[in-house]
Amino acid sequence: MPSTRAGAVAIASFAIVSAVAAVIVAGPKRPEAATAANALPLDAPLPQAVPPGTTLIIGDPTTQHILEHTGWIKQLPFTVKWAEISGGPRVTEAFHAKALDVGSSADIPPIHATWVGIPVKIIAVRLRQDPLNHPLYALAVSPKSGVRSLADLRGKRIAYSPGQVQGEVVLRTLKAEGLTPKDVTLVELPSVGGDLYVNALVGGLVDVAPIGVGTQARHYLAKFANDGAKVLPHPPFRDDLTVLYVRQETLQDPAKAAALRAYIALWGRAQVWERQHPDEWAKLYYVGNQGLSEADAQYVVSVSGEADIPHDWSTAIGMEQAAADSMAGETHHARLEAATLFDRRFEALAADAADAEQASESAASRLAQR
Repeated sequence: MPSTRAGAVAIASFAIVSAVAAVIVAGPKRPEAATAANALPLDAPLPQAVPPGTTLIIGDPTTQHILEHTGWIKQLPFTVKWAEISGGPRVTEAFHAKALDVGSSADIPPIHATWVGIPVKIIAVRLRQDPLNHPLYALAVSPKSGVRSLADLRGKRIAYSPGQVQGEVVLRTLKAEGLTPKDVTLVELPSVGGDLYVNALVGGLVDVAPIGVGTQARHYLAKFANDGAKVLPHPPFRDDLTVLYVRQETLQDPAKAAALRAYIALWGRAQVWERQHPDEWAKLYYVGNQGLSEADAQYVVSVSGEADIPHDWSTAIGMEQAAADSMAGETHHARLEAATLFDRRFEALAADAADAEQASESAASRLAQR
């Protein structure tokens, strides 16, 4: 397989390590694993009572802002320490350092964590309604690449991150176009910063890169479309699976397992709140926290579609299996049974809480209309 590791990879890797180091230095004491004597079996019922003094370190910034905004954070029966960590590479590093209990990512990072020796479990699943019309990623084309359509990918340099969903998007796109990694040059480049892939495109390091369909794609075209830049949709496959996942040893701590049960229920409610209050959410998070203009914030919300919190994880497990199978050969790992990554004790928690919140929102709306 033709590949190259550019200097940008070293810069990106340094950024990941630095971000995690900052959390470890400035953050709270590392969580202690349960001892062998009191470890909760992974097939035991989840405890409901959260002992006093229980703390979870959570990297889930969107839910954090909803819980703080609504006041629901006061309903958490444990102490939460929020970590400014999200995305696969940072979560994996934080898990390795035992500086994080809960992480948020797309489908590939839990697979990658397992392959690098960090046992994890998925405890929450979020999909998108109408997913083929609301993808997470598209393929950005460098102004001077000569790529006019996906049929022109052969022989091109493509940004590729094996530990992230962007890498899966690349491999599945090649397969859909009848190509293999040997037909292109994969440039290993972790997408750890919002502009890293864009800079690689503009700087001529790569010809094609998977980027977010929100403001990243919008701004790329606004700045460089006149120079010949393009953003192409990837072939019609789903890329919408996002999850919350934890280190396996966190679930073996009875106190933390009970706290996670409580958190996932509020997480499910938060997904409904976001769906029911798109304008408020745009201002709260994308304008207030991310610093976007109101127009950009509204655009992100519109292209993101609406959350789907499933009662049955079978579709998500199938998507995770497809992701693992697509990456296994290219990363030289044995086949992974994706179902083993999911802790189905949590399967109904978020969906039931989301249903209850939806019913409450609907009742409140009917009362307001009287």
